[in-house]
Amino acid sequence: MSGNEEKDMNFTLTARGIIRTIAIVMSVAVPLAISISAADARVGGGGSSGSRGSKTYSAPPSTTTAPGTAQPMNRTFTQPGTPGVGAPAAAGAAAKGGFFNRPGMMGGMLGGLAMGFLGAGLFGMLTGGGLFSGLGGLSSIIGLLLQIALIVIVVRLAMSWWQRRHTPASAYATGPAPAAEGPGAQSSFRSGLGGFGLGSSQPQLEIQPADYEAFERLLGEVQAAWSNEDVAKLHTLATPEMVSYFSKDLEENKARNDVNKVTDVKLLQGDLAEAWREGETDFASVAMRFSLVDKTLERTTGRLVSGSETPIEATEVWTFARRRGADWELSAIQQTS
Repeated sequence: MSGNEEKDMNFTLTARGIIRTIAIVMSVAVPLAISISAADARVGGGGSSGSRGSKTYSAPPSTTTAPGTAQPMNRTFTQPGTPGVGAPAAAGAAAKGGFFNRPGMMGGMLGGLAMGFLGAGLFGMLTGGGLFSGLGGLSSIIGLLLQIALIVIVVRLAMSWWQRRHTPASAYATGPAPAAEGPGAQSSFRSGLGGFGLGSSQPQLEIQPADYEAFERLLGEVQAAWSNEDVAKLHTLATPEMVSYFSKDLEENKARNDVNKVTDVKLLQGDLAEAWREGETDFASVAMRFSLVDKTLERTTGRLVSGSETPIEATEVWTFARRRGADWELSAIQQTS
């Protein structure tokens, strides 16, 4: 065997060892990331979901309660530039997908080829034969470079998905609104039940004390219906879009044989971020800091899986929507940074 052939073989074996290591790391990291997300068990799953009409992709102004910015929506039926609340299932949005999911012959062909290469390659990698062993065991330098390129693509796609799901609200174009100061500053407004004050911007829609009471009541009722897994009750408290997310999360809990119990929900502080009207629908985004007991139990035995009896605090921006003459409904929940 010549010296060049030995070098090529050593390089190939070293690179394959690196690739196998990357595969093992990804197989451990992805489930870990999923388990970290599942740790936020309360209603909404600790993520940002729902619709804020035409403002879905805009950050609500910062407030005293939530001085940072709200995170972008992880789940929403509203497409950019398209207002809508509680829209029906966004099958069209899912159908558009990424490059490999585009409709038509080329889209289906590219998707099939990509999935075939990845499926056969990953199987070959995990069984020790290299990424392309499932397709014939290519061992040339060109095949090795293609392996590395595919691994880079997979890693970049995984990182991009993770960043979209967990990017803080700095991705928004709008930054935190400056606090009003001096003699022109707006005085604080408190509702009869306490806790709520007027946010940092003058609302386009006047919110009355009865509205603040409705927001506080919905905070407790939504958490209680979630804890009781009462989907029928949730339909009376939230938009169809939000109920679809809650139902999916509850089904995932059942699949894990878990049940999330949220009790002792108390509003500690809240203020209005913004309120506006779109056609026949009123919107109000409210920053709320509240305490709650959040624990997850094994459904069959009642064994504590996560959480405790010790109250914890959470700060979220809840958006409520109301058709003219109807009651307020929960339309979106956003986490704050």
